[in-house]
Amino acid sequence: MGHYKSNVRDLEFNLFEVLGRDAVLGQGAYEDVDTDTAREILTEIARLSEHELAESLLDSDRNPPIFDPETSSVTLPESFKSSYKSYIDAEWWRLDVPAELGGTVVPPSLRWAAAELVLGANPAVHMYSAGYAFSRVLYELGTEAQRELAAQMVENHWGATMVLTEPDAGSDVGAGRTKAVDNGDGTWSISGVKRFITSGEHDMSDNIVHFVLARPEGAKGGTKGLSLFIVPKFHVREDGSLGDRNGVYVTNVEHKMGLKVSTTCEVRFGEQEPAIGTLLGGEHDGIAQMFRIIENARMMVGTKAIATLSAGYLQARDYALERVQGADLTQNANKEAPRVTIIHHPDVRRSLMLQKAYAEGMRALVLYTATQQDVVDQHQREHGLTPPEPGSPAAIAEKVNDLLLPIVKGLGSERAWVLLGTESLQTFGGSGFLQDFPVEQYVRDAKIDTLYEGTTAIQGLDFFFRKIVRDKGEALSWLAGKIQETAAPRDGDDSLAPERQQLAKALEAVQGIIAYLGGAAFKSDPRQGGDPRNLYLVGQNTSRLLLAAGDLVVGWLLLQQAEVAQRALAAGASAKDQDFYAGKVAAASFYAKNVLPRLRSELAIAQLTDNALMDVPEGAF
Repeated sequence: MGHYKSNVRDLEFNLFEVLGRDAVLGQGAYEDVDTDTAREILTEIARLSEHELAESLLDSDRNPPIFDPETSSVTLPESFKSSYKSYIDAEWWRLDVPAELGGTVVPPSLRWAAAELVLGANPAVHMYSAGYAFSRVLYELGTEAQRELAAQMVENHWGATMVLTEPDAGSDVGAGRTKAVDNGDGTWSISGVKRFITSGEHDMSDNIVHFVLARPEGAKGGTKGLSLFIVPKFHVREDGSLGDRNGVYVTNVEHKMGLKVSTTCEVRFGEQEPAIGTLLGGEHDGIAQMFRIIENARMMVGTKAIATLSAGYLQARDYALERVQGADLTQNANKEAPRVTIIHHPDVRRSLMLQKAYAEGMRALVLYTATQQDVVDQHQREHGLTPPEPGSPAAIAEKVNDLLLPIVKGLGSERAWVLLGTESLQTFGGSGFLQDFPVEQYVRDAKIDTLYEGTTAIQGLDFFFRKIVRDKGEALSWLAGKIQETAAPRDGDDSLAPERQQLAKALEAVQGIIAYLGGAAFKSDPRQGGDPRNLYLVGQNTSRLLLAAGDLVVGWLLLQQAEVAQRALAAGASAKDQDFYAGKVAAASFYAKNVLPRLRSELAIAQLTDNALMDVPEGAF
């Protein structure tokens, strides 16, 4: 048994009792996987995750990968390679693969539920297996030859990378200088340096296929001038066998704070010999194509963070149930009072309930977002990549998914990282700071989630300017309407009435922040007589808005869960489920009273924002 504690019961509660995925499974495109099969899938992946996958997490941190600069090769620890092989042999990667390439067709909601289990046990296993998900992108967008390469990626279990960041162009993707020159024979020569490339080199597959953003010679500047190229580590012959080494080499593997077994690489193209690639789909549409990968990666990062928080919380809870320390607070003056387990202490209970509420609420956030992807996925299976009709369920789901993705990534990573360090680890006292318990590694491994695929500040800017302003608030209004339905008063006796009131006030607060930022943005347009410096008022608050909106959505989802739990209790839930449902009601109530009221303070802070900060001399910092 490894370090990992799964929560399959809560995954099933979300999928089948709250989100109604039983109405989607077992029919249409998903006819081969009914509800019973889905439950079996989660049970089996949980078993694999808790044992074979989890067993190498700690060892692979203590014995990280070894990079040989002479051969540009990486050797991974044997323990991790054993875990990875267990995952490949179990063939759960088929959930990420198109049916045409031998995949098992499941809705995204089930796929992300399964991904949580792997990411919680050993996140690098999921990350090194990215080749299967990348094969889907290559198959759907690629030329006929590239579709054949996608099939070879699956059949041969090849790795894949997203090659985006450059040393001088981090979040400013449009400043990228990696160049592509047309060879005139359907291939391109790529030259440049990329940085922070996950899984850029390892010794677990014969080939690695790099998806590289580069600027064709003569193309315009900025993101619109970028194209996406497919550049394998080894050339692939027509019969699928490996040919000569391509001119793409890893020249450094970063020494990191955490998640050490996942190689983070500097990759150089075309320095030792030509790096030859092909244009994805034969179309110069790089940034849009890459965003297919980026959005999936952002969902993965949020899921990883939340999975780690869940594992940390469950370990903290179990420790609190066993650790005897001090007397009950009401007996503190009695030196002869019996010692109690620390779960009896009020502040420990506060800490555990906060961890529980966020872990389960953000799991609900991931799976609710995934249900929007279910609708989009069903549309695509019926209509291909043809965009849905405006106002149709698929069009709305697409917009809502886009709105929620920066929340999944931003809120998930920020709240998980902070809670793991300030609450989960703290539950163990001084012992939590030691390697005696895995939570200290969880904290280190989770920090990267706030940085991966765009920092929280980037997510906040995206959330406000793209997902709200550019969308003209359409998805936001739809979601606000759903929240308002839950917050509305009920006729008769409603034990959740106080929680509904707090949700309604929190919704008003978030809408107030949006209104303030919208007003500042409107007043920044010089064409309307505005002052561009008003954008600074927006920029100081976009992260605040992102996290406040995320806290609101989590509170809404927890309250929905509490309603379902109350109905189950009233219907006579089984003895083993009574505590589970009671915990759902308790978490929603605690969150509504301890987290949602803070959003009114966030509104007040936003409304007090001025540009004095922007006028502080640099030397004063």
